[in-house]
Amino acid sequence: METRARRNESPENLIKRFIRKMKKDNIIEEYLERRYYKKPSEKRREKKRRRLVEIERLKRKEQQSNDQ
Repeated sequence: METRARRNESPENLIKRFIRKMKKDNIIEEYLERRYYKKPSEKRREKKRRRLVEIERLKRKEQQSNDQ
């Protein structure tokens, strides 16, 4: 990953732009995820939990749109 400084850009803005780029590419999340070994069963459990949370979120969203 490379971010070059623009003309008259402050170092703070360059760092902010770099961090945004990394978040967009999910590099930080991937690093944190790979930091420790996870058993395959743990990965499946997390995937199932995320799926259930997403389903609940969609149900609430649908219910709110029906109430209005």
